[in-house]
Amino acid sequence: MREFSDYSEMTQKEFSEMQLIELNIMLYFDEFCKKHNLRYYLSGGTLIGAVRHKGFIPWDEDIDLHMPRPDYEKLPELWQKYANHEKYNLCITTLEYNTRQHAYMICDSDTTLIEERTINDDVPQGIRIDIMPYDGRPNSELKAKIQFFWAAIFSIYNVQRLPENQGGKLMKLGIKAALGLIKSPNERYKIWNYAKKQMSKYDFETSPWVREMVCPIRSAQFKYPRDKFDEPVYLEFEGHMLPAHHYYKDYLDNVYTGYMELPPEDKRTPKTNAIYINLDKGYKNYKGIKYCKGR
Repeated sequence: MREFSDYSEMTQKEFSEMQLIELNIMLYFDEFCKKHNLRYYLSGGTLIGAVRHKGFIPWDEDIDLHMPRPDYEKLPELWQKYANHEKYNLCITTLEYNTRQHAYMICDSDTTLIEERTINDDVPQGIRIDIMPYDGRPNSELKAKIQFFWAAIFSIYNVQRLPENQGGKLMKLGIKAALGLIKSPNERYKIWNYAKKQMSKYDFETSPWVREMVCPIRSAQFKYPRDKFDEPVYLEFEGHMLPAHHYYKDYLDNVYTGYMELPPEDKRTPKTNAIYINLDKGYKNYKGIKYCKGR
């Protein structure tokens, strides 16, 4: 059985086998989007991988995708009706169910990937891909700043944890203080649900600009013209042609300066903290053992 305590125990071949599982999730998602006329784009490290490696960055442990907000909001109902959601579970934070992730995730239920941040949570713990929205952005810089404020509030009270790989001590202290101020799950839900409505109220289809809101702080600073977001550019990824948005080069230049250069060897490591990985056995077998211990 292919099981590991963390990524460092995996050979490059085994790590590539994990990436293949992620690729299969994405290809299933790609077919689903084609069938139901949903738009999506390669993003983050996955987009860098397509441009620089024509596939995965060799040490990247996840897949990042973006969808326009209208398509993003349609996805849950369509997935519940038409997808194989027993195999591929669409994971979304609700009042009762916190994934510790402000994006959607599609999780392979026949595998296990338990991270430190979800070890105590009764949520899907399989190998997954991440899906984030693109929102409309107003022309007014003041309104754009207010939109950013609501995005920050959404992120704090939706995820309900300190960031792992971004933000300095001051930012983490601020988040800790905000979470300490509002401890009730019901009140946190009301806050982030209201903040979501405020940050996404600018119609994607008619706004002059598009921006990331569910993202690291740096990414949210940039805007892209809306007019060509319906014209995807297809890039090779592991032998498949997959969509990127028309402004993908601007996006990479803005967010990942110098992205065509390989980072130093000591930085070529996965970003998340995995504490147990099993490529052959579903996470439900490990509830009360590897996660939700004693429950």
